[in-house]
Amino acid sequence: MTIIDQRLRVQIRHAYDRAPAVRARFDTAGLTPDDVQRVADLDRVPVISKEEVAALQRANPPFGGLLAAPPELVRHIFMSPGPIYEPDAGDDALPVEMAALAMRQSGLRAGDVVLNCLSYHLVPAGLLVDRALQALGCIVVPGGVGNTDLQLQIMQDLRVTGYVGTPSFLLSLIRRAEERGLNWRSDFHLRTAFVTAEPLPASLRQTLVESYGLAVGNAYGTAELGFLALNTAGGLAMQLLPLPIVQVVAPDSGLSVGPGEAGEVVVTNLDPAYPLIRLGLGDLAVNVDPQPGRSQQMERSLVLVGRSGEAVKVRGMFVHPNQLRFAAAQVAPGALVQGVVDREDQQDSFELRVALADAGAGSPALAAALQEAVRQSCRVRVNRVQFVTADAIGAGAPWLVDQRRWD
Repeated sequence: MTIIDQRLRVQIRHAYDRAPAVRARFDTAGLTPDDVQRVADLDRVPVISKEEVAALQRANPPFGGLLAAPPELVRHIFMSPGPIYEPDAGDDALPVEMAALAMRQSGLRAGDVVLNCLSYHLVPAGLLVDRALQALGCIVVPGGVGNTDLQLQIMQDLRVTGYVGTPSFLLSLIRRAEERGLNWRSDFHLRTAFVTAEPLPASLRQTLVESYGLAVGNAYGTAELGFLALNTAGGLAMQLLPLPIVQVVAPDSGLSVGPGEAGEVVVTNLDPAYPLIRLGLGDLAVNVDPQPGRSQQMERSLVLVGRSGEAVKVRGMFVHPNQLRFAAAQVAPGALVQGVVDREDQQDSFELRVALADAGAGSPALAAALQEAVRQSCRVRVNRVQFVTADAIGAGAPWLVDQRRWD
């Protein structure tokens, strides 16, 4: 039994004994804490969605029976969309430790002057990053969001070397500096950017690295749980941090998916004050193969592909529009593509409709290449590829269409 298994076992028992909503979930599922002795046993516990957490809090305010500490120990109450109220009782140092680890791996060091452009208002992000930067020995400038011209002045006056915030706001700062006739490389001292809270397109990463000389760490996380995964080298895969416990599960069954399969991201924390057991984030990800012989969470990666509600299940595999978009771009950049799911002979069929910029460029070889790219990305076989005109798909049409009828 691993150290994480041991900590999980203690957490489950504590949550069952102290948080009425956790006890009710276990009792309804016919489970006791003894049924969850290791990470692999978590599949027995039903997933709880953010919407269900919000409903619990509305029915039993303010924390829906999920607080496992005396109310008088709560130091902060944050809020995320739902609304969901998140108590901070100061018992869980892991979010700060994981944030500090992710920022250190991204290149931030003791002595760096770091502009923190995440919000300190209601949400926990700004304060979490602030604590983690202090733990690293950095000097924190609590900039928050907005005030572009003032932030640029601060960056110059204080010789800011690190940035934490969204990638889009960083680009806004750079563009505004250039509008004012400033040279980003010579007039500023920024060398490390830790970005989060929104997607980082490959083109923007390339611009930040190659045009502006920045080391970039891109982190995935949530308000309730802190940072979960990090990418510092580009590409799609994000390496999981050691904690909290992250699973990728089939949305319909809640069971962990195999390597290379897509599922919903589900997380279990180890916060004794606010235990979140199998919280479904609604994000869809592909579970990436660990290296042979390795199974530790810190050696696993995932590729985020979108929201689970946008996925369509084809022959038992979840396919997301972003997976389809990525696959098609590898073979036919700029093509308009649409996947159509239907039923033929009591089985799922999957057709790919493709509108090329050059309508006469369709060929059996290109069709085969598209089929293989989709198979590699989505792990689903394409029955046929049909080359069509753009009008046949239509502007703004969905990337995935489910035409199946079950009546």
